[in-house]
Amino acid sequence: QVQVVESGGGLVQPGGSLRLSCTASGIVFSAAAVSWYRQAPGKQREIVAFIVTGGKTGYKDSVKGRFDLSRDNAKNTAYLQMNSLKPEDTAVYYCNVAWAGSSSWGQGTQVTVSS
Repeated sequence: QVQVVESGGGLVQPGGSLRLSCTASGIVFSAAAVSWYRQAPGKQREIVAFIVTGGKTGYKDSVKGRFDLSRDNAKNTAYLQMNSLKPEDTAVYYCNVAWAGSSSWGQGTQVTVSS
């Protein structure tokens, strides 16, 4: 059974940083693609960043240069480093892990950027 767990959210002031973690079990993590999505109140869920098996990454335009997605296959974990956070980054952040033709979601972690 695939399990995806996010952690690292919290309250941070504008300009601050947070690192989110996404740990998956029950899969061959090195063969999985990992994506981070976010959903703000009243808005649709949107993709923020992804990383594929070879390490290639992609980012939503509004987070380019501020967010960095990496992976540690030995720990079955992907990390989303978020710097220079803005109030508009406030949302619930979800990790999606795609492997062997299926995908699984985590429960989400709240990120609030506010002074």
